[in-house]
Amino acid sequence: MDRRIVITALGVAQILAWGSSFYFPAVFAAPIVRDTGWSLGFVVGGTSLGLLVAGLISPQVGRLIDRHGGRPVLLASSLLYAAGLTGVGLAPNLPAYLLSWVVIGFGMGTGLYDAVFAALGRLYGSDARAPITNLTLFGGFASTVCWPLSAFMIDHLGWRSACFVYAGLHLLIALPLQMAVLRGDTKASPVAAAEGAAPPTARANEGLIFAILAVVLSIAAGIGSTVIVHLMLFLEARGVELAVAVGLGTLFGPAQVGARIVERLFGNRYHPIWTMVASCLLMAIGLALLMAHFPVLALVILLYGAGYGISWIGRGTLPLALFGPIRFPRLMGKLAFPSLIVQALAPSAGALLIERVGANATIGVLTVLALVNIGLIAALWRLCRTETSVP
Repeated sequence: MDRRIVITALGVAQILAWGSSFYFPAVFAAPIVRDTGWSLGFVVGGTSLGLLVAGLISPQVGRLIDRHGGRPVLLASSLLYAAGLTGVGLAPNLPAYLLSWVVIGFGMGTGLYDAVFAALGRLYGSDARAPITNLTLFGGFASTVCWPLSAFMIDHLGWRSACFVYAGLHLLIALPLQMAVLRGDTKASPVAAAEGAAPPTARANEGLIFAILAVVLSIAAGIGSTVIVHLMLFLEARGVELAVAVGLGTLFGPAQVGARIVERLFGNRYHPIWTMVASCLLMAIGLALLMAHFPVLALVILLYGAGYGISWIGRGTLPLALFGPIRFPRLMGKLAFPSLIVQALAPSAGALLIERVGANATIGVLTVLALVNIGLIAALWRLCRTETSVP
């Protein structure tokens, strides 16, 4: 099947997946709290619980995709999303609400980027870089599409009915699309089969390379989720009024998508490690400028957003380039394990840090972590350069 059709179908499913899970609390949290009286921390914590579950199951998901292809896993994700969102909409109390997020977490673990990257790596082998990049272009529009849609549905139908609508969209749109484009995915693709004729030779420092890469991806994910959740507070700490902060925040999505378009146009000219180098640099520069009270905050958001946007591309394409397509699904699951857990816990840790030392000091901590990531990616580059043809 034409790759453009495959990626378009999977991309639409990704918009729904991200919009009804990771980006869910941004619009749903306040109405749920007003209607139920549940604690805001617990309502928002549902998403963290889902990410935690996704991280815990990610190694098993990688193994399943390696053995059976992406089709059964991604189809299961649509069913799990539908069941979990229905549970959220019906939840009579907070424990039932959180239990529903456990189900959504299984959907996240089997249906967000890491699982789909693994499926694309298995399907297209070493040629998966462009499909992975193209897929992230769709995912970058999740908040742009789903935040207004969620607000519209909540205003006209109520938050519970909005959850039911999202559940229906997973069943009526995401499930059929993924079912249609992944028909032959249970068999090894010709590309992967050809490349898998002989088992790959492990590098002498492969364990160290994998560990550094896992730490780099985990730090990037932790910084990213903390900034997404607390961006308004960080901007207000710089003396920006809430209305202006919200306006600046709208630049975040276009910055991600714009950087991903640049990567799509020029990425085939350089090794994926340079994508991750650029990501670490841009995120660190953005945070450092924010810490230094740089006056043009729009530029700060654009730089940081661009770096965060392409970090997701590096998350999929760099392991594929370093370890090859044969082991990619399993390794993608292992790499997702620590990064999703960090991504789940980081916003709460950030909130505690803000309460204890303030938003400004928290920005400083994030900046230091971003600088550490630059050092780690430089070390990774040196390690890979000594053993491969990485330029």
